[in-house]
Amino acid sequence: SQANFEEDSQKQPAVGHWKPLMPSKGSKEEPETGCQDAGGVDETQSTEQLNVSRLRSSSVEIREKGSEFLKEELHKAQKELKLKDKECERLSKVREQLEQELEELTASLFEEAHKMVREANTKQAASEKQLREARGKIDMLQAEVTALKTLVITSTPSSPNRELHPQLQSPSKAVFRKGHGRNKSTSSAMVSAASQNVTPEPVSHECKEVDSILFAEFQAWRESPTLDKSCSFLDRIYREDVGPCLDFTKQELSELVRVAVEQNTLTIEPVASQTLPVIKVSAEECGGPKKCALSGLPRTCKHRIMLGDSGNYYYISPSCRARITAVCNFFTYIRYIQQGLVRQDVELMYWEVMRLRREMSLAKLGFYPSEM
Repeated sequence: SQANFEEDSQKQPAVGHWKPLMPSKGSKEEPETGCQDAGGVDETQSTEQLNVSRLRSSSVEIREKGSEFLKEELHKAQKELKLKDKECERLSKVREQLEQELEELTASLFEEAHKMVREANTKQAASEKQLREARGKIDMLQAEVTALKTLVITSTPSSPNRELHPQLQSPSKAVFRKGHGRNKSTSSAMVSAASQNVTPEPVSHECKEVDSILFAEFQAWRESPTLDKSCSFLDRIYREDVGPCLDFTKQELSELVRVAVEQNTLTIEPVASQTLPVIKVSAEECGGPKKCALSGLPRTCKHRIMLGDSGNYYYISPSCRARITAVCNFFTYIRYIQQGLVRQDVELMYWEVMRLRREMSLAKLGFYPSEM
């Protein structure tokens, strides 16, 4: 730029060169004109040199300031670049940390999902097994109910079913059940009935007459059968038969026996079965083979009872066993009626109840078969 400026200044005409407007008339004036032209040229050259030097100094200053400004901008840019590098490094670490956490979370989720699937499969297999077992139990119970209905329906006072009442069989064919037997549902009738080998007189040879009061009470109970002893039918039987039959010398134990019979949790087993595994090691055996726990009298005890699942055994004499068995037979039959298993005429059911009441009365009076 300086060189161009110098070239332009050299090309320009000299400042202060005056052309005469009209020709001079005398020679005296020409020298003055020449002097003036020479002085003007010198002044113009000095001014041009001054201007050039000023331009040069100003261009140097501009160049120095520009270089300082550029250096400052470069320094700032370098600082910003370092900050950007640090920020990029920090963000890169954050990204790596997030990727690692995401991988761990994904792995834990997959592991938890597999664990849940395994647990679900295990529970499903257990449920299916329980369902199969439940269906098997239902089939078994249905078969038992069908068999019970067949036995009960085919048993009447005039023509009793000998399978349901083994005491009607001949002594040579009568088979007593040994082992642990609980007086519940089917077992109560079989265990209790098998203990009585008295062959009663045929019902057809007896003269019978229905008592109107007892029959009316039974009919009212039959319409809505219940085991609540507050009804007139059961209240009478409790007062006249069940209460006296289960009234033993040991009052406290007698009350426990009555409650167990009502709740269907009484177990009777032969003394010979004591060689079998005992339910509880610390089971208390009241009485003994030579002493009855209910009467407190010295008697030969062939059976013992257990109340519920207490594990306490009580030896009982044949007479006490006959009384307990007679009451269990009565409760078994009325439970059949309540459950709808007896499909007979009301009068036939009434006479069966009267027969069971007669057994309780005879047992209370001390009549029992010698086989007990």
